[in-house]
Amino acid sequence: MISRKLLQVVLSLVIILIANFTFAQEEDPMDLLSMLEEEEETTDYATAAFKTNRVINLHSIESTSAGVLDVKISHRFGVLNGGINELFGLDGATIRIGADYGITDNITTGFGRSSFEKTLDAFLKWRVLRQSTGKIKMPVTVAILTTSALKTVRFQNPDRENYFSSRLYYTHQLIVGRKFSKSFSLQFSPTVVHRNLVRNSFEENDVYALGTATRIKLTKRLALNAEYIYVPKNQLAPGFRNSFSLGFDIETGGHVFQLHFTNSTSMIEKGYITETVGDWSDGGVHFGFNVSRVFTVRRPKIHQ
Repeated sequence: MISRKLLQVVLSLVIILIANFTFAQEEDPMDLLSMLEEEEETTDYATAAFKTNRVINLHSIESTSAGVLDVKISHRFGVLNGGINELFGLDGATIRIGADYGITDNITTGFGRSSFEKTLDAFLKWRVLRQSTGKIKMPVTVAILTTSALKTVRFQNPDRENYFSSRLYYTHQLIVGRKFSKSFSLQFSPTVVHRNLVRNSFEENDVYALGTATRIKLTKRLALNAEYIYVPKNQLAPGFRNSFSLGFDIETGGHVFQLHFTNSTSMIEKGYITETVGDWSDGGVHFGFNVSRVFTVRRPKIHQ
């Protein structure tokens, strides 16, 4: 008798459990599926908004990957309006050699040396937000850039009292950009350049500017880049102009080869933002190129 009653109780419990499960399935059949989707949902980050961490002159929203060394050689010929006597600028040359290193996927540092004014420069860039979809939704990528430059060319007047601080320049920049599609990216770069020493009283020590840059992908290995830097009036002496550059990215295996035209001689912030004198309308434009070659110095650890 006891065994029969026990069996009845067990059967009753089983029936109740089955009924409850069936009821739950009929009440909300998507519950288990939704829970599974939540567990499997991932974050997809936008990549290759720009092909390197430079557009032409401007830093892009891209960062150098962790453990990767990016060696860059930038070359500018003279201005096209130099005429046949200067072989349309090919007789002159300005060069910058530098190296960028990815401390993490979001923090990049680098340094370089330019023949123009014999300038040394260094930078630190931190990508604080990254465009993404999925579990984490972020519409734009945001990076903070800070740079410093040291001009080592001799003082124009060595007989007067000159200060080391007069050789120093600093730049702070916020970079906000978005990859709108596989073929189109756009970014804005509000900037302030501080110069410890200026040429005359017409110029400001702190120069505010707004840079904008875009990339249009034409083929699998070819893209059109353009950038323009607007400097509001009454900050620089007469004769200085806004920087405008136009060029192409060409992917060739481990290299990214950039061909461009620009009215800026310098390839660092204090130069192309505050010292551009070339005029596109009369041929005051430089032809140049950037070559980027990456090397994996430290492979990221794989967590198991």
